[in-house]
Amino acid sequence: MLKTIQILGCSSGLVSHRWKPQASCCSLSFISAVSTKPLSSSSSSSRSLPTTKDLVFPRPSTRRTRFGLFSMSSAHSGSNPGGPSSSSSSSLSSSTVVVQSVGNARKINFCQWCGGTTKHEVPDGEEKIRAICTVCEKIAYENPKMVVGCLIEHDNMVLLCKRNIEPSFGLWTLPAGYLEIGESAAEGAIRETWEEACAEVEVVSPFAQLDIPLIGQTYVIFLARLKKAQFSPGPESSECRLFALDDIPFDSLAFSSMVVTLKLFAEDVKAGKLKFHYGTINKRPGTSPSDINAYTLDYHLQS
Repeated sequence: MLKTIQILGCSSGLVSHRWKPQASCCSLSFISAVSTKPLSSSSSSSRSLPTTKDLVFPRPSTRRTRFGLFSMSSAHSGSNPGGPSSSSSSSLSSSTVVVQSVGNARKINFCQWCGGTTKHEVPDGEEKIRAICTVCEKIAYENPKMVVGCLIEHDNMVLLCKRNIEPSFGLWTLPAGYLEIGESAAEGAIRETWEEACAEVEVVSPFAQLDIPLIGQTYVIFLARLKKAQFSPGPESSECRLFALDDIPFDSLAFSSMVVTLKLFAEDVKAGKLKFHYGTINKRPGTSPSDINAYTLDYHLQS
């Protein structure tokens, strides 16, 4: 569990909002290699999902786990497709510096502290464009949002909620939502489950952390069980149902993060062992944000 917490802390940037990855972060003990292929909609669709009639959901191991590290397939590995080639870069002046803005920095025109106007430039000692107040000189740092939720197993089925709000109105999702200030990730997942499914749950263990850099979100999904076999739609849900694995409406899920989480869970159940998963969800270039199957799962680690 300690290793799980360390992975969660490091990869989600919880240690500090200005924390930068260090080599020591990856000095955790790693063991045998696992699958090197990224999970994508194309590769996953060719696999048959497990049927539940012959499967019993495995229980998470209580022993201390270690994480498998392997060669990771990624759209971002190798040369930078968007950067200059070696031949063209050699012709650039040595004084040329390429910088980029962070998130919506250029859309921040007023200071959140004093209301002064902002300028957009690279602060001393940094490498990215930020919004800097021209009056009080404070720098506006944007940080990713954390989404927390529960994957609830009951009688070899999982609980899903049909969304009663936008975005993705009328589509199915795990009970999940934004983490609030003053609560832990597990507490937030329990709260969101109560709000969306009116269900009292007990968190069993972390199941997945999925980073989505394009939209600045990190999903942390916990395995959980119902304290009471009771649930009903909350204000943000129009329906709540238990689905067997082979009945999960994969074509009617609300978000790519839900597709990835449930496919990983189905694969673990089929293999007879529930694991902890970390990965980065990247949308395929040129696809619609609403296309839940237009993604790749890169940098996939599993315990």
